[in-house]
This record gives sequence, structure tokens and C-alpha cells, in this order.
Amino acid sequence: MSEVLIKCENVSKKFCRNFKQSLIYGLKDVLGAGFGKNNHHGHLRKNEFWAVKDINFELKRGECLGLIGHNGAGKSTLLKMLNGLITPDQGKITMRGRIGALIELGAGFNPILTGRENIYNNGAVLGFTKEEIDHKIDAIIEFSEIGEFIDSPVQNYSSGMKVRLGFAVAAQMEPDVLIIDEVLAVGDVGFRFKCLNAIGELMKSSAVIFVSHSMPQIYRICNEVMLMNHGSLLLKTNQIGVGIEKYYNMFSSGDQNIAGSGGVKLKNCQLQAKNHIAKLGETLSIKHGDDLQIKFDFELENNIPEVSLQVVIWNQEMLPVADILNNELKGYIVKQNQTGLHSVELSVPQIQFNAGKHSISLMFNSVDFSKSYCRYDNAGYINLDSNFASGAHFLIPVNWKNN
Repeated sequence: MSEVLIKCENVSKKFCRNFKQSLIYGLKDVLGAGFGKNNHHGHLRKNEFWAVKDINFELKRGECLGLIGHNGAGKSTLLKMLNGLITPDQGKITMRGRIGALIELGAGFNPILTGRENIYNNGAVLGFTKEEIDHKIDAIIEFSEIGEFIDSPVQNYSSGMKVRLGFAVAAQMEPDVLIIDEVLAVGDVGFRFKCLNAIGELMKSSAVIFVSHSMPQIYRICNEVMLMNHGSLLLKTNQIGVGIEKYYNMFSSGDQNIAGSGGVKLKNCQLQAKNHIAKLGETLSIKHGDDLQIKFDFELENNIPEVSLQVVIWNQEMLPVADILNNELKGYIVKQNQTGLHSVELSVPQIQFNAGKHSISLMFNSVDFSKSYCRYDNAGYINLDSNFASGAHFLIPVNWKNN
């Protein structure tokens, strides 16, 4: 059985919304602790709230836990307690081995020291001797890809350079526990891939906690996921797709948005799959392989002789996964008629998108696409129900052969 390196038992942390009141509470708690009195850790006082409440989990060597949740869910507070920056008000945290953490951009760096000097400082904090750091420093500098700036003060580094250096130190020092909080979001694409590969290597000998709002990254490297909501543990599972789907379902795709110069009025939008129907702004549940029918009614103003129609489907990451055009890969042309009222139907066969909620945009452009008359975002939604979600844009069914 793998060694347990992180164990949280009923961990809770509260904060006070009022700064002056928080100072008073802190002073009372310190004085109370000195006299052996109860510090009111079990309940909330005026203006207090639980940032983290009753969190229980353990993480073994060789595992990577994806910590996900909305902004303000308590993820960063939990990580700061794990890293020893703040103490829990209730519960117990057990950490074993060397701990490397990238919790805040530039945290742990002395801005007036050079990158090289900060490498030695960070290595010493992790418990490495100068000789051990001497042995690793060339690999750290090479990984960071900032060799020509390594002897410049860190205060002159860009945010991406700080991330490169911080991750290079954490990865090459091979800690027993590595904590990463969203800092990779500021790195360039190439370096992010490099970091994700490094995390995969570190997992052979470390326990990793990875916080990210990028669900494809979570799916790629994590073998467990923990979903937090307003400080509480909502779900912990090794079915990454289930956790990701529940995370996406916590968010609304937003109300209908209308943009453009005008001239087109959307009257209705209807989505249908088999016997299920959803109207304008509603969500249609659909299964993989189902055909999707989209019908919408609109009115053209008299001064618009014709429009080119375009339908775009967006995934949860707000990336386009389908651009529905006609067979000539152009927008579908609708010409003005006597009433100005038009009804259009189209069919998208065998939907193979990834699991989760997708939004639909209806676009009314000039025929040469030089002008956008109207764009209706979130005109409708489709939700693909599944117990997996890889983060891919769409799924490709194939015939397997086993010789």
C-alpha cells in the first residue's frame, strides 16, 4: 500500500468580513488561549463565515488530486493551511516529507535577489543542502528556460518568468508533496505542456494537489478530483469525468446576449432530439449519437435584402465545437420576402460532443460576411449526459479490431 503523505481530518477555517473586528477577535483568541479558555472555534461570531468547513481526505504517494470549484469555494484557503501559511480553527492536518508549493505567483521569491540566489533560498527551505542544490541547479535553469536572465533580480521578471522559475525549482527538487494553485494559467502553451509532463513524472514519487479552472488539464493529469462549493466538500471521486460534469453544472451559461448593428429580430428558437423539445433559452438533454434539430423563426427589416445564417455551438470552456454552414461551407442564405418573417430548420446528425452543457449562437450576417446584423448568444442549450468528460471538443466513434 502506498504511503499516505497528506491527511486532513475535519479541517475548518473561518474568517471575519470586518477587518477591525477580526483584529479584536484575534486578540481575544490569543489571550484566551493563554489562559486556557475556549477560543470560540466551534461556532461563528458576528461577521464571521466558514471559508473551509469539515474537509476530510487523504492523498498517497503516486496520486494527483485535482481540486476544483468556483472562485471563493475555499480552494486557496485549504492549500494555505496545507502549506502551513495559516492554521486551521478546527481539525487536524498531517503532512509528511518535503513540501513544495506554488500557491501564489512569486511567493517565496525575494524580489531583490537574482533568480540563481532564489533557487538556493527555495532549495534551503525545502531542506536541501548547498551541495545538493549545486548538483541540481543546471537542470533547474535549463527547465526554466530563462538562462540568460538567471542572474537578474527577480523583480525584473515577467509573471511568466516567475512561474517558470518557481515550477522549475519545485519540480527539479523532487518534493514528497507538490501543491500547485492555478499559477500555470499565466504560462505559455509550450511551457504548460512541459509542466504537465513534469507533474506526471513527479507523481511516481510524490503526492500532488493541482488546482485549475482548466478541466482538460485536470482530466489529463489527475487520478482523483475533489469539488468544493462555498467551503464545503461537494464531491470526491476517482471518476474524473463525473466531477468535471458536476463542476460545469454549477455554472449558468448566462442570459441571452444580443449584439450587432440590428435589423434582425429572433422570434423563437426550438431544439429537438427524439421526443424531447426545448424552447428559446431552455436546455435540451441529449445523448451521444442522437440527431439534433434546430428550428428558429426571425423577422428581417425591409432594408435588409438577404442574410447569411450561421449557427455556432460552444462548449463549457467557451470554445467553438461546431460551426454549422451549408454544403459549400458558406452561411445559409435567406432572401427577404413580402412579410419579412422567416422560419429555418436544420439537422445536425449524430451529435458526438463531449459530455456537459453547450450553448448555441445564432448569427445573422451579410452575404459576404462583411457585416454582422445580429448575433444571438445563448439562444438555446444542449446538455450531453454522460459519466465521462475528457475535455476533448468532440468524440470520434470508430470500429475497433482485436487480432
